[in-house]
Amino acid sequence: MLTKELQKKQDDLEAYLKELGSVMLAFSGGVDSTYLMHEAHKVLGDKAMAVTMNLASVPEREVADAMEYCTKEGIRQKVIRMDQFAIEGFAENPTNRCYLCKHFLFSTLQQIAKEEGFAYVIDGTNMNDASQYRPGLTALSELGIKSPLRHAGLYKADIRALSKEAGLATWSKPSFACMATRFVYNEGITAKKLAMVEAAENFLFSKGFTQLRVRVHEGNLARIEVLPGELFKLFKLHDEVSRVFKAIGFTYVTMDLLGYRMGSMDEVLSKDQLEM
Repeated sequence: MLTKELQKKQDDLEAYLKELGSVMLAFSGGVDSTYLMHEAHKVLGDKAMAVTMNLASVPEREVADAMEYCTKEGIRQKVIRMDQFAIEGFAENPTNRCYLCKHFLFSTLQQIAKEEGFAYVIDGTNMNDASQYRPGLTALSELGIKSPLRHAGLYKADIRALSKEAGLATWSKPSFACMATRFVYNEGITAKKLAMVEAAENFLFSKGFTQLRVRVHEGNLARIEVLPGELFKLFKLHDEVSRVFKAIGFTYVTMDLLGYRMGSMDEVLSKDQLEM
């Protein structure tokens, strides 16, 4: 049973989607975009389409999840492969990398939306994102991308609760972020490094870890973040983890004693940079 506050937020979301009329959603298959796709499809039917970007920084498992959901629910979907390394500045990984990438990708989505006859491009940004270092939000604002979840005042916890109520399997899915966030700013990103991160994180998921990140320093040092309650489990597996990570290509394998936290690579940024 939803609280009155959550019911109002959901009603506001549905009213806003109805007002938009037709939307093309940047659909990743994660917690936020799956709930938003569910609502958009419920309100707009075929006037809501999912577009999933197959990128070097997105694991194959995430693309597969997005495709499976749309097939199961009968949602119109387009999967497009895009070359992030063609984006000026992406490979160099500056502190505004997310801005450069989002601007390029969503400009492309707007062109697709125009060709397909959709009035708006929308994304799954929620209220929590405003409290993090998110230069990509500036790009979305400049392009006029709509963020219905934020418009309705929905936080991540709200979205999980509403997803559970709607029977969506993603209600308890771990939060995921673009794998480019695994690298120290100004350290070059390559397809090989991204593949190493994906292989390392897939291995940890296979061992039953839930929310995690494998951060990369100097190209060959892996810093593993898992939930604080799973640190001892990681320590007990240290021999196997080290052996597998070295086979993947890492020279050094470390465990972050602070555990998983969003945006840990942003901790080195100055106050001025964080406010950009």
